[in-house]
Amino acid sequence: MHVDPDNEATYRIAVVPSDPKRISKPKHAILKELEQCGFCGDAVFAIKLALEEALINALRHGNRSDPSKSITIRYAVTPAKVVVIVRDEGEGFDEGSVPDPTQPHRLPVPNGRGIMLMRAYMDEVDYRDGGREVRFVKHRE
Repeated sequence: MHVDPDNEATYRIAVVPSDPKRISKPKHAILKELEQCGFCGDAVFAIKLALEEALINALRHGNRSDPSKSITIRYAVTPAKVVVIVRDEGEGFDEGSVPDPTQPHRLPVPNGRGIMLMRAYMDEVDYRDGGREVRFVKHRE
């Protein structure tokens, strides 16, 4: 089946339990596809960083490391762009309620940087379904 980044019905899907060891398999599959499509090293680094942040956030904050809950990764990789959607089974969150990690009093606190990093490295980042799902896009340069 042809993967179309503008049609979510064609995306590849991976469902993994909330286990740090299990989330690496879909991550490696996506990275392999990026290399096969000829994405440059900087783009691969950016997508890897955003993907790791999204997966860790889904695992820790969304599913609260509950191994009975799953993380669903839907993605499309083409030579023109990459679209990744990471969904957890948590309660969701309000993106606007996450404190700005660049504020001086927040610099020593490790929380909140993942969202900032994803926004800095991706061309598009959207939270959907009350924060249970993040969709990010990187266009090929």
